[in-house]
Amino acid sequence: MFNLYRWGRSVLQKNITAHDIANHLGISQSTVSRVFTPGASVSEKTRRRVLEAAELLGYRPNMLARSLITKKTNMIGLVMGDIDNPFYPEVLSKLSGELKKRQYNVLLLNAENDDVPSESLIQFLGYNIEGLVVTDVLLSSSIVSQFAELDIPIVLFNRYTTNAHCHTVCCDNMDGGRRIGEYLLRTGHRRLAFISGDPNTSTSQDREKGFRDALLNEGLHFMTESGGYTYEMAYEAANRLFLRADRPDAIFCANDIMAIGAIDAAKKLGVRVPEDVSIIGFDNIKPAAWAGYDLTTWTQPVDRMIEATIDLLLEKIEEPDRRSQADYQWIKGHLVERNTVMTRNKND
Repeated sequence: MFNLYRWGRSVLQKNITAHDIANHLGISQSTVSRVFTPGASVSEKTRRRVLEAAELLGYRPNMLARSLITKKTNMIGLVMGDIDNPFYPEVLSKLSGELKKRQYNVLLLNAENDDVPSESLIQFLGYNIEGLVVTDVLLSSSIVSQFAELDIPIVLFNRYTTNAHCHTVCCDNMDGGRRIGEYLLRTGHRRLAFISGDPNTSTSQDREKGFRDALLNEGLHFMTESGGYTYEMAYEAANRLFLRADRPDAIFCANDIMAIGAIDAAKKLGVRVPEDVSIIGFDNIKPAAWAGYDLTTWTQPVDRMIEATIDLLLEKIEEPDRRSQADYQWIKGHLVERNTVMTRNKND
């Protein structure tokens, strides 16, 4: 009887090829290749046999060589900069998982201050990515400009720019800001404040505009401070608001990280949340639900946004003639009520 273990150990001394697997299993090399080709037709029984033999013998398909033949790398680039915000690592995890289900891999490129070093860009492009997702860019983005001349589809995730004709999938941030404003007015708040994110981002601008529209409908204005989308800056911004003679009775923070900073600033000063001031965030990151914060916030529909992003990107990859038509998809979120907002007497 053939000793598979002995044969496996002997061939481990050389590079195992699809031809070796085929000879061992008594099947054609093309059948082995189909097992490792995304979307190729092969029976489940054959797939299992090939994968078991490949694992035992240490076979690793040469994806670079395969891409030269098929003209497909099944590689999607992801440009991400704001990894300090828990919202984006969650996006990375879910996006990678969903693309893997569709037989695509993700190559991450970290961007700092909306810029990519030229040497990193050259290495990145050397992988011949088929499509690109950019998660956090400025309104006047240099990153998008760097990729604009590439002959690949680009989808901006939860951001848009003013200087590039790109495909976009966004949470409807303006609708979220407006509905948060309406909610705070409905719960009796009249001295309102907004802690903004980076002023050069579409997310912060749209959330503020929606908030402003809701208040203007009631003839009200609001105090503003910049929090830069960071805990530290929002902490200081909240301190300034709490020390005002006309201290706000509610603060809308443009993301949850800043809302958490505002809550901690309130605790430090002895300002009670929500008795003295209501605080509401945006994103619904996991720490927002922690007992120490229990933050009322606005949920971004991440799963639907990711599904729409992948569908749009793969459509542009598979139908290149449609790449010139920019698509914009705005997906609405919803309010999550916890314990940092309370209803007030409108005469307070």
